[in-house]
Amino acid sequence: MNLESPKINVEKTPEEVFNFLDDIKNFEALMPENISKFEVLEADTFLFALKGMPEIILKKKEVVAPNKIVLGAAGGKIDFSLTGNIVPKGETSSEVQLQFAGDFNPMMAMMIKGPISKFIETLATSIPNAI
Repeated sequence: MNLESPKINVEKTPEEVFNFLDDIKNFEALMPENISKFEVLEADTFLFALKGMPEIILKKKEVVAPNKIVLGAAGGKIDFSLTGNIVPKGETSSEVQLQFAGDFNPMMAMMIKGPISKFIETLATSIPNAI
């Protein structure tokens, strides 16, 4: 299953956006209102939970400054990744798009497609105000 957020324009350089996303504690500012838990576990790992959902642990898997950050599931029963792509759009602006990729059975994919689409859209649209 592959999902993409809308492309979001950010009035910051790719380096500024990358540096913000590279510091995982900043993801707390991007989370939706229904977050029930956020905890930094290590310099590259954090845990979060949304109300009514199980806890999810994300760990930085790949970093390509200043254009890409890949977070992946750390432990748990499901393997997925969340990729932040940053594209320059001028001298002082960037375009950010989040991509979710996971391997799920068809029933699970059907159940989580809507909530995950909304989740990555919320993360992406929060970036311009959070930086």
